[in-house]
Amino acid sequence: MKLVSSVLLTGIAMCALTPAAGADEPADVDARARAALAQMNAEERIQLLHGTMPLMIPSSKRPAGIALGAGYVPGIEHLGIPPQLASDASLGVSNLMNMRPGDVATALPSGLAMASTWDSSLIKEGGRMIGAEARAKGFNVMLVGGVNLVRDPRAGRNFEYLGEDPLLAGTLVAAQIAGVQSNNIIGTIKHFALNDQETGRSSASVEMPEAAMRESDLLAFEIGIEKGNPGSVMCSYNQVGGVYACENSFLLNQVLRRDWGYKGYVMSDWGAVHSTQALVAGLDQQSGEVLDKKRWFSIELKAALADGRVPQSAVDTAALRILRSMYAHGVVDNPPATSAIDFDAHAKVALKAAEEGIVLLKNRDGILPLAGKARKIAVIGGEADAGVLSGGGSSAVVPVGGFAKTEKLGKEFGAAATFAQRTYGGTAPLAALKAAYPDAEITYVDGSDVAAATQLARDSDLAIVFGEKYFAEAVDAPDLSLDKNGDALIDAVTAANPNNVVVLEIGNPVVMPWRDKAGAILAAWYPGQRGGEAIARVLSGEVNPSGHLPVTFPASVAQLPNPVLPGSDLPVPSKEDRATYGINTNSPPFKITYPEGSDAGYRWFDLKQEKPLYAFGHGLSYTSFAYKGLGLKVKDGDQLTISFTVTNTGKRAGADVPQVYVKLPGKAKRLIGWDKPMLQPGQSTTVTVTADPRLLADFDTERQLWVVDPGKVTVEVGHSATETVLTGSATIGAKLIRP
Repeated sequence: MKLVSSVLLTGIAMCALTPAAGADEPADVDARARAALAQMNAEERIQLLHGTMPLMIPSSKRPAGIALGAGYVPGIEHLGIPPQLASDASLGVSNLMNMRPGDVATALPSGLAMASTWDSSLIKEGGRMIGAEARAKGFNVMLVGGVNLVRDPRAGRNFEYLGEDPLLAGTLVAAQIAGVQSNNIIGTIKHFALNDQETGRSSASVEMPEAAMRESDLLAFEIGIEKGNPGSVMCSYNQVGGVYACENSFLLNQVLRRDWGYKGYVMSDWGAVHSTQALVAGLDQQSGEVLDKKRWFSIELKAALADGRVPQSAVDTAALRILRSMYAHGVVDNPPATSAIDFDAHAKVALKAAEEGIVLLKNRDGILPLAGKARKIAVIGGEADAGVLSGGGSSAVVPVGGFAKTEKLGKEFGAAATFAQRTYGGTAPLAALKAAYPDAEITYVDGSDVAAATQLARDSDLAIVFGEKYFAEAVDAPDLSLDKNGDALIDAVTAANPNNVVVLEIGNPVVMPWRDKAGAILAAWYPGQRGGEAIARVLSGEVNPSGHLPVTFPASVAQLPNPVLPGSDLPVPSKEDRATYGINTNSPPFKITYPEGSDAGYRWFDLKQEKPLYAFGHGLSYTSFAYKGLGLKVKDGDQLTISFTVTNTGKRAGADVPQVYVKLPGKAKRLIGWDKPMLQPGQSTTVTVTADPRLLADFDTERQLWVVDPGKVTVEVGHSATETVLTGSATIGAKLIRP
């Protein structure tokens, strides 16, 4: 198995970084884009710069045959430029609010579930699968690639994203984008940038020093763009330093284009544009213009061009970027065509992702796997008879087979209740467990009656109790407790029968006041299309769990950098606020500060010497692994390479995720690489990781350079960010790296 870190991130330090995947683009894309632009009139050039939502077009005026999704930009027919037809999202082809009646798609597990695999090849295969389904449904733009870092476990869209570490998240999102785009589809990377919570997402300004941004959130995007080569970047709703992200010249012109050499185009999030000047500041396309206060890139743009407020060159530049991506990613030469989808084959991809993403957090006395240990099994809660839980919002996928159960959201969910529901679908854990244990007596209760559930647990050989926590776009959670009185239910069940297993269907970390009573704990996340089967296969031991946490589970919100979620204590926005700041406004204007700066997640816990509930990188197996023989080499004074041996010391085959961290003097530890070897009992392999030099550096804002200071660094190899097995040190030389 190839090493994720060394394959993806070696040899990039001494030049201005450009997307590596660009080498796979046709050589003539720039010439073709320029030639097409030269044949367009002024109206056609503007036509490329704004899009709407197909359902908002009156049916009598809607072009025949266009796929109904998130966005539509008309094509230029006489030049062979097809329309741009966009669909959400990162977890599968969305059918928000049933806009395509009865249409289904393969639902991948949530982003955090996929990040828990630490397996870029599997993530790429998932991207390839959803890209194929998007193409078969008539789409050629996929709004994938969510890589906002998890800074607060109460944030509503964390379930879509890929964790708290920039190297892990950036590497995995690149793989996903590459998979999607292998289908001649433009993929996005989003939401650029610092859209790390939903509260205030359209009205708040994130205030963070440039160096902290560069070393955390922006680094995740930088890595994702270098290796995934997305055709488009989607800018976010929020402000950064008092300027909206979609008209933030620092982000779009300086960082993205000047420093990173990005050649694609920037599209707005739906309802995130506030002026025609956004075009000059680096935005190329107003998406979903009907959700903005004005049609800034059509009606308003024409007026701004006429009076000189916006130069024609800005229109030409934006149109050229859009055309370039359309040629570069095969959208012009290989238009999508509706076709049949092999849902059975795709379900296998979803199943593998769910299996590898399940994290075994606790396994007291080897209670798992369950094979042959119980004849009378209680299954409690979690709507386990119906299906598995999924998150809400634009990323929600109607799974093959449809939803088995839906529940309307309460008023506490605010605007999210207008476009999201609590849904259960995919394969049901109860049916999967009955199939896995045909000779056992398996009884299900929904857990609404705690006393009845407790009695059933007491009368059973084994109790499997499900806990849930629902998250949705546009709203953050008030706390980290489970939904539907889940903590009280689990507390009672685990007290009644110590032979118990807790299965968590969650979109974020949660606290666990009942943890000491639990026999085993599985974080199943939102496990997607074949989630019930994946859970049963891990519980039975048919699958050896290999998931590792991509986020830190805090013991309580008191450990977080912001114990009170920024903006959560503000009043509900007024009508005036909503009229001024847009329909996505869910709070009055305020400033967000993140005290952790670049040290998000496990880095914050390391600096503060706080003990988490479960550490970043944690994950148990039904076998065991040993590390030895740490070797450190420094080439040319600055290229740090780490090698060591991993051995499966247990009695069954399994996959491990050995992690390598570096500690610079006075700094928090940083993940610099990992591998995921699959080993038979007694088998050993050598793991080699070469550090991305940016992870050994700090960003100097005055010189606009990454700076590696000479001196001794500490290297740690371990099972998680807190469970270190091997330690060594190396002396590195000074280095300056252009961004």
